[in-house]
Amino acid sequence: MLDDAPFTPESSKEGILQRLRDRVDGDGSTDEEDVLRAAQDAADRLKKLRREVEPGKVALAGLSLIVLLGLLMSGWYWMLPRDGLTLDTVYMQNGGHIMMSEIHNTGSRAVTDLEVVVSFEDEAGEELGRMSVFLDVLSAHSSVAGDDLEMKIVGHTVWANYTVQTSVSWTDYAGQTHQETWRHDVGTWASEEFADRTDRRTWPF
Repeated sequence: MLDDAPFTPESSKEGILQRLRDRVDGDGSTDEEDVLRAAQDAADRLKKLRREVEPGKVALAGLSLIVLLGLLMSGWYWMLPRDGLTLDTVYMQNGGHIMMSEIHNTGSRAVTDLEVVVSFEDEAGEELGRMSVFLDVLSAHSSVAGDDLEMKIVGHTVWANYTVQTSVSWTDYAGQTHQETWRHDVGTWASEEFADRTDRRTWPF
C-alpha cells in the first residue's frame, strides 16, 4: 500500500459559511452589497424621474386644473337657468322700531312681477306698520333697496315683543308664479338680522 499524499487543506480567512454563501449566490456578493446595489439603483431611477418630471410642468398642470374648475363653476353660476331670491331684513331699536330690507336675485335669470312686503305686528297680531315695493323686472345677480324698503315706527314701547312678517311673490323664468312668507319674533334684542331665502330651482332639472 502506497503512502497517501499528506492532507494539506487550503487555508481561508472566510470560513466555511462564507464559502457556502458563495456556492449559493454564485457571484460571491453579500447581503449588504445587494442592499447597497438596490439603493443605488433606486437613487438612479429617482434622478431620472426628476429630470423627466419638471416642477414647471407640474405647476402648469395644476394651474390648468384650477382654471378648468373655475370655468365649470362660472358656467353653473352664470349660464345654467336657476331661480333664487333672498330677502335681507335688519330690525333695530333706536328711538322706536327701525326696519330696513334688501331683495337679492341670486338666480341666473331675471324674475318678473316681484312684490316684497314687510309688516310689523304687536303680540295681538295688530299691524303697526308696513313697507312694500313692486318691481316689473329684477335682473339676475342684482339687488334692490331704498326708501320704499325702510320704515320707522314710533309710539310703541321697546319693552314688548313684536313680530316681523316678510313676504315675497314673483314670476320665475319658466313663467310660474310663487309666494313665500316668513315670520320672525323680535323685541328680545336691540338689533336682529334675518335672511329669508326662497326655494331654489334649476331648469330643466
